[in-house]
This record gives sequence, C-alpha cells and structure tokens, in this order.
Amino acid sequence: MQNQKNIACLIVDDEAVARDIIATHLSKIENVSVVANCSNAIEAFNIISSHNIDLLFLDINMPEITGISFAKSINKDIKIIFTTAYRNYAVEGFELQAVDYLLKPISFERLLKSINVYFKVYGHNKPNAEPFTETNHFMFVRSDRRMLKIDFEAIIYIESFSDYIKIHLANETIVTRETISAIEAKLPKHQFLRIHRSYIVSIPHINSFTNEHVEINNKALTISRSYKKEVLERLEQY
Repeated sequence: MQNQKNIACLIVDDEAVARDIIATHLSKIENVSVVANCSNAIEAFNIISSHNIDLLFLDINMPEITGISFAKSINKDIKIIFTTAYRNYAVEGFELQAVDYLLKPISFERLLKSINVYFKVYGHNKPNAEPFTETNHFMFVRSDRRMLKIDFEAIIYIESFSDYIKIHLANETIVTRETISAIEAKLPKHQFLRIHRSYIVSIPHINSFTNEHVEINNKALTISRSYKKEVLERLEQY
C-alpha cells in the first residue's frame, strides 16, 4: 500500500514459539515492522519507554504481570491486539478497547484481518483498499539450537509426534520441538492441507488420493474422519 504510515509493533508473550509465529506472520505484511519481542511485561515496559510503539501484540496469560494488568498501565495511544489460548478472557480484553482478540494458534489470515482493522480504524486507511498480501515463501524453525530457513515449496509433508514434528523434505527430515497446530498456523493455506491430527501435506506434492488416503512421496497417509469432508472438497476442486 503506497503512502501508508509504517506501523511499529511490539510482541509480548512468555512462549517463544508464539512470538516466532506472530513475528513470521508480520514479516509478510507491508508497512508493518517488529521493533522487538519480549517474554514478559517488564521487558516490554523498557522497550515502550525507549521506542515509539504503535501496536502491541500482547499475551494475556503471563506469569507475574498479566497482559490485562500491563495493558491498564501503558499509554492509551498504544493500541493492543490481545493473544491467548483461552477464550474466556475475550470480554475483559474488549473492555480495554482492544483492536482485536486472537485465539491461538494464530493463522496468517486471522492476523491479517486484525491488521487491516487497525489500519482502517487508526491508520486512516480507505475502507475499500486492497488488503495486504503475503510475500514470503519460507519460514524459520528451531532445530539443533539453530533457526533453519525452510522454503514452503520444499516441504512434502509434516508429521506430528506429541510435542515434536518431522518436516519431510525431498532429501532430509527436519525435527523441531513444536506442535503441529503451531506449525500449521505458519503455512499458506492455499498450498497445505491438514488431513489428520498427525499429518499436514503439501498439495502440489500429492500423487493421488482416495476417500481414505493421500499418496505422497510413495507413502499412503490416512485421512481421518474429522478432516475427510474438508480434504475431499479441497482436493476435488483441482
């Protein structure tokens, strides 16, 4: 979007994975920059004291100082998008006139909607302006104490093992400590499809499918009953 004010964002969440997901999503949006990310309210207060922050992504359920308490203590010119894994905090969040309330795991599309609301209400954005678009074609994941860059096109499928996932590429498999729902939130929905509690597949890499299985990379992966309707509807569109 041309001539649009750049928005300075701060991410506050005690979970590193949650911060990484939000930062990755924001990196795909024009006119938005992440000044810093913090694991607690004290760190965030120091950043706010030394930087001009426009928009705060604030986790509600944090130790010591909760997001709600912190929100009440900061400059009201800083707008807030609350993030949490618990639905029951929504009412209190909106009483503080939050821009939005995002339930984890946060998808790119849902966060993008919140950003567009912010620009429309506070950024003097034209109501009929085109929404911001996704520009990145990769993500970063933590593996062996490093953040690895993975191109979306290189991913064949993703497999879950409790709190770990295996990201299967053509020539290697990357293991990272993350939930499959968290990694799903980072993926472009037009390119990937959840077919089972334990599987996400890359649609371009699918060789064939039936009502029960998706064949990909010479493996037959089960389509679970709860995902079957959506999976078949999506695949039959191609």
